[in-house]
Amino acid sequence: MKNRMARRTLLALSSAGVVLALSACGGNVGGGSADSAQFPSGPVTLTVGQAPGGSTDLIARAAAEGMADSLGVSMPVVNKPGANGALATKEVAAMKADGQNLVLLNASLITITPLAVSENETVSLDDLDVLMGLSQDDYVMVASKASGLKNIDDIKKSEKKLSFGTTGVGTGSQLAQELLLAQADIEGTTVPFDSGSPALTAVMGDQVQVSTIQLGEAKPQIDAGTVVPITVFSKERNEFLPDVPTAVESGYEVPVSQYRAIAAPKGLSDEAKEKLVASIKDATAADSYKSFNKKNLLSTHEISGEEVVSEWTELAETYKKLTDEHEISLAGK
Repeated sequence: MKNRMARRTLLALSSAGVVLALSACGGNVGGGSADSAQFPSGPVTLTVGQAPGGSTDLIARAAAEGMADSLGVSMPVVNKPGANGALATKEVAAMKADGQNLVLLNASLITITPLAVSENETVSLDDLDVLMGLSQDDYVMVASKASGLKNIDDIKKSEKKLSFGTTGVGTGSQLAQELLLAQADIEGTTVPFDSGSPALTAVMGDQVQVSTIQLGEAKPQIDAGTVVPITVFSKERNEFLPDVPTAVESGYEVPVSQYRAIAAPKGLSDEAKEKLVASIKDATAADSYKSFNKKNLLSTHEISGEEVVSEWTELAETYKKLTDEHEISLAGK
C-alpha cells in the first residue's frame, strides 16, 4: 500500500514537472501560436458568389485545383449565387480569419455594385485580406439569332422594344451595356441574371434579344452560330474576334473589363497568408492553369493583393465619374 502511494506521488510530481517545463519554454497544448503553424488544418473552402458553369466559377475551380496540390489538402468550391457575389462575400468576411475559408472576388462587386445598391448592401475591401489578383476578361454584346440583329445600328433602328440581359445588377456587364445604350440613345428593358451562364442561355432562346457577357462564355456559341456578336468592349479589337468591331471604334466610350482575385476574412496570420499566396502563385504557374486561361480567352492579371486594392479603388472612382457624366442609374431608378 505504501509502495503504491509512493508511486502515485512520484507520477503526480513527474507530470507536474512536465507541465512546468512546457510552460517555461512557452509551449502549450492545442492552441495559441500553434494554430497558425498548423495551417492548413483541413480542407480550405473557396466560395463563389456566382452560379456554376460561368466564368467566375470556372476560374475558381481552376485555381482551387492548383492551390489544393500546393497546400496538400482538398479545396472544395462552393457556389452561393446572389447579388453579384455580395451575399457570399459578406458571409465569408464574417468567418474566422484562420485561412480555412476563402472567396473569389469579381472586381465589379467592389467597383460597380456600389453604384447600384444602398450603402448597407455594399462590400468593402476593408473587411477582407486580398491575397492576389488572377485574371481579366473582356465583355462582348451578343444578339439572339432569332432577333435578326447584326450590329449596333440594327439595335438603334429596331422598331421592337428589346430586352437586354446582363450578368447581374452592379456588374461590369451591366455597366458596359448601360454606357453603350445611353451614349447610343437606345431604349429597352434590362434583365439581370445571376451570372453569365443564364444570361447566355436566355439570349440563345430569345427570351432576351441581347446580352452582354464575358467573351470566354460567349465564344463557343458565337462559333456555333447560335448567337451573333454585336460589339466588344475592349479598347482594341479582340484577337479572338478580329472581325467584330469595338464599341470604342464605333464612337462610344466603354472602358470596362472584368478582374478577379482571391481574398480571405480580415486578420489572417502572416504564416497563413504566406502559405495561401504561395499556393496561388503555384497554381497560376502550372501549365494546366495557363492552358485553362488560353482556352477560356482570359488575360493574365496576376498582381499582389495590395495592387488589387489600389487598382480597384481607382476603377471605382472612374466608373462613378462615367455614370454621373451620362446620368446612368445602375439601380434602374
